[in-house]
Amino acid sequence: MDKTQDIINLLEEYNQGHIIDLLNKLEGEKKQELIKQIDNIDFHEIMELYDNTKKEIQIKENKIEAITYFDKEKLAKDKKNKWDKIGEEIIRNGQYAVITMAGGQGTRLGHTGPKGTFKLDVYGKGKYLFEILTENLKEANQRYNTIIPWYIMTSKENNKETIEFLEKNNYFGYDKNNVTIFIQNELPIVNTEGKLLISKDLKIKEASDGNGGTYSSLRASGCLADMKEKGIKWIFVGGVDNVLLKMADTILLGMTKDLGLAISSKSVVKSNPHEKVGVFCKINGHPKIIEYAELPDKIAEEVDSRGELKYGESNIMCHLYTIEAFEKISKETLMYHSAFKKNSYLDENGKEIIPESPNSYKFESFIFDAFELFEDMGILRVKREEEFAPVKNREGADSPKTAKELYEKYWNKVKNN
Repeated sequence: MDKTQDIINLLEEYNQGHIIDLLNKLEGEKKQELIKQIDNIDFHEIMELYDNTKKEIQIKENKIEAITYFDKEKLAKDKKNKWDKIGEEIIRNGQYAVITMAGGQGTRLGHTGPKGTFKLDVYGKGKYLFEILTENLKEANQRYNTIIPWYIMTSKENNKETIEFLEKNNYFGYDKNNVTIFIQNELPIVNTEGKLLISKDLKIKEASDGNGGTYSSLRASGCLADMKEKGIKWIFVGGVDNVLLKMADTILLGMTKDLGLAISSKSVVKSNPHEKVGVFCKINGHPKIIEYAELPDKIAEEVDSRGELKYGESNIMCHLYTIEAFEKISKETLMYHSAFKKNSYLDENGKEIIPESPNSYKFESFIFDAFELFEDMGILRVKREEEFAPVKNREGADSPKTAKELYEKYWNKVKNN
């Protein structure tokens, strides 16, 4: 059945005449690919998101409260042992799975290719980010006599390269049958006039829908159903770029189960009141991460009765969920945030335009926006120097240089103990 006329009517309705022009120029497979892509786009949603970029953000009256947390370092021995035992049992029983968010490119690091394929210069010969994570999981498998199912979320942009890289390196010795790769959903990019951009491959230009897309992408890919079939009860989510990420922490797991909670996260204490990090808090009685830009100085500087920052628990992208919580979130539509970015596109003459300044909106949801769907969550404070060494920037803070130093210092300490 030819859908061409229906597609043209849809594009006319949403004032996308430039795409009708492109469609009329195309033939055969290229035309069918574009029709299929258009058919899968929710134009109503995209135009609503575009309209929101022109509205002023209304600051609602919010009641901000500090969130309670447990400090891993200060836990009483019996509590620590109890939680450790609970967590260990879950992992040993094959009820635990790990998701790694690896959809990004290494552009900010000056690296060509997926971020997980970046090589960190540790111990002279260096290790790839994927290799470091694999070592972490293999160690947990050995300790708990199991094989943890590992789900890696890529993007359309880097999926092929990621698979080729892992195949070439034999998954760094991880059992390939226990590694599942799924692709993150994407949303079209819109210019300042509300027109969808055309990419040089003669399709509508799209970009990943933010790390909040992890929930719906896991469900849409069939991976959530796969986990349920395997008897998974708990899901851990972390990024590809933290070289000290502990992907199987029995204390976090035991704490969450023992407290009867559906979600929990790890935090590190802010280095100073104005460190540019998102912090955990409660807003209107629900857990939330508030971005540093939204936290008034007066509140950021508040201290509690022990002289510690009241809002000092910063997010290190280290989250744990029951599978029921993950499924619940995957069916919700999270709020989208717009980012004004530079994006190349084809003009009406088919010429590629590379802008010098931001020209279009990318829409993304954040993984932590889902936390407010719950009444409460667990927070486990950990030591920065033991669990948080991200590789984000080419130089300065959170760069390969700082990550290398933290990684080597930590593992030298472990070997010497």
